[in-house]
Amino acid sequence: MTENGNPLENAVAERINGIIKDEYLETYDINNINEAKTLLKDIVNLYNSERPHMSISNLTPNHIHHSKTKIKIERLWKNYYRKNPTIVNPNQD
Repeated sequence: MTENGNPLENAVAERINGIIKDEYLETYDINNINEAKTLLKDIVNLYNSERPHMSISNLTPNHIHHSKTKIKIERLWKNYYRKNPTIVNPNQD
């Protein structure tokens, strides 16, 4: 998923992997690769079609992606970073 194997290079993919592991996979016992592939296919379908996402106004990715009209979305999480931070003496060593 990432060029150098650094999770910071692809935060979105790492977030999705964490959600899949924490919200879906922890309740299953998987015995072989075929079970894992089938389960992951079903989980990705659930993630895209039934799980609301705060980054897209609590809609599902499929709802946004397949909409015929443009949907105005609003991110519903708080951002604790200041938009214009004050830099005090940036050349200080």
